[in-house]
This record gives sequence, C-alpha cells and structure tokens, in this order.
Amino acid sequence: MPEIKSERPSWLTIKATAGPNYTRLKEIMRGNTLHTVCEEAHCPNIFECWEQDKTATFMILGDTCTRNCRFCAVKSGRPGGTVDWDEPNRVAEAVRAMHLDHVVITSVDRDDLPDGGAGVFAATVRAIRSASPDCQVELLIPDFAGDFAALGSVIAERPELLDHNVETVRRLTPTARSRATYERSLAVLRQAKAIDPKQRTKSSIMVGIGEQWEEILETLDDLAANEVDIVTIGQYLRPTTKQMPLIRFYTPDEFAMLQEEGKRRGFLHVESGPLVRTSYHAARQARKAVINGELVGPHG
Repeated sequence: MPEIKSERPSWLTIKATAGPNYTRLKEIMRGNTLHTVCEEAHCPNIFECWEQDKTATFMILGDTCTRNCRFCAVKSGRPGGTVDWDEPNRVAEAVRAMHLDHVVITSVDRDDLPDGGAGVFAATVRAIRSASPDCQVELLIPDFAGDFAALGSVIAERPELLDHNVETVRRLTPTARSRATYERSLAVLRQAKAIDPKQRTKSSIMVGIGEQWEEILETLDDLAANEVDIVTIGQYLRPTTKQMPLIRFYTPDEFAMLQEEGKRRGFLHVESGPLVRTSYHAARQARKAVINGELVGPHG
C-alpha cells in the first residue's frame, strides 16, 4: 500500500506546553538517571501527560532494545547482558518524589538476559511498594520470549494491571514486529490469567499501517477470547523516516466506532482515539474500569 503523503489532520494537531511540571519531571528523571518511554518513543502526548497529569511511563532495563520493531523509535542494539540492579530503587525514589498514585513501568526487550528482564520488573515493583505503599503499579511487559516462569515471577508481585501489547493485527505482525508473534502475545495474556485469575490485563492496538477493518475486529475478538480486561486503540504516527510508512489516518468517528465494538465484546474499558497509547491517561483508564467492572487489583 502507498504511504500517505498528506499533512496531519486537525485532530492530530498537538500544542506543546513545556511548563513547570514538565520541567520538574524532566529534572527528576535526569537526576535519577532514568529513561521514559515518553521520550524514547517520541510519544505525542508527553506534554499533556507530564504537564497536566503529572504522570510518566518509566522505561527500565536501559535504553537499548534487542529487537528492532519497524514502528518503534526506541534505539536497538546489543545491551551487552548487563543489568543495573540499583535502577528499581531510583525508579521508586522518583515515584515517591512525584507523589504518584498510579505509575506505569515498561522496558525495552532484553533477549540477552536469561529471564528477559523479569527479575528487574519484580524488583521495581517491590521497591515502589516499599517507597509508596498506596501507589498502584501498572506494568507494560515484553513477551519474555515465551518464558512463562519469568512471567510468573512478575505476576507474583501482584501488579494492579499487567499490560502486553499485540500491537497490530495477525497478518501484519511479521512485518511490524521483530522476533515477536501474534500467537505468543495472546499466549502471554492468556497465561497471565492462568497463573492468577485475579490478574487484570490490558493490551493495545495501533491502526493505520495497512490493516483492514475486519482484521481489527478479529483482533478484538481474540483479545476478548483471552479474557483481556482493558484495550487501547490508537493511531500509528511514523516517528522518523526509518520506521514503517503510515498508510492512512483514522477519523475520530472511526475510533468511536471501534470503542463501541470493544464495548460490545465485554471489555471493562476501551480507550480509543487518534492520540491514545497504552499508558495514555493510564490512571483514568483504571478508574473507568473500576466503575464499569469493579477492577480491583490483587494489591488493592
């Protein structure tokens, strides 16, 4: 399919507001030598989340991913098998300093580590629980190369939400994702429930890279069949010319239609919109899920 050449539509126009909260959060991140997916992935919502919501998504396990997904702007390469075991404490200190009541932790893929980095995820949850006992913890995890023992070690720490993204429809997964499979991602979400039926799960779909409408609906069906609780759907925006081309823009009305399709499938909450990302308004998503389906995490 040909790449779209037109300018971004009006509903994707973002006003950058780098106010005092944005500056303060940036100073906290740099002061603790931490990375955020907000910055590394060129997220369009960084100014809104940092300035208005005072939230950020921490990216642990370094800034170099062992995979090279064609939609992602995060640096890829060879991290070298090293782990910064003090990082969980620095994340916890930043969470405490920011007075967060809901935090999202994600990571690069670390296929160079025996457990894919699961141990650092677990240590980060423990450190946050110690520093900020009332803070809800949401984890956006990789697939750990299908290692369900590693997955179990993370779920044992009882995060309020466990996210793993299918990212796109089945047909486009080999094109968009590096060393990941559609079925493995579904298996991670399914196994999370098998390990702990109380574990709430979440997944995300990006649109605009050449998928068909019916394929999106099939993906929603697959997520529902694997008991996913929350789904987010957002517009793919090409970060740089190095990433895969953008094929089409979806309209706000189409996103509203997808939200209704999700509701019909019984998800506790569906966040669907042009600027939606997995962690966009994450705390608000969790609160809406509470209203819709009594979302109570194992820790809460």
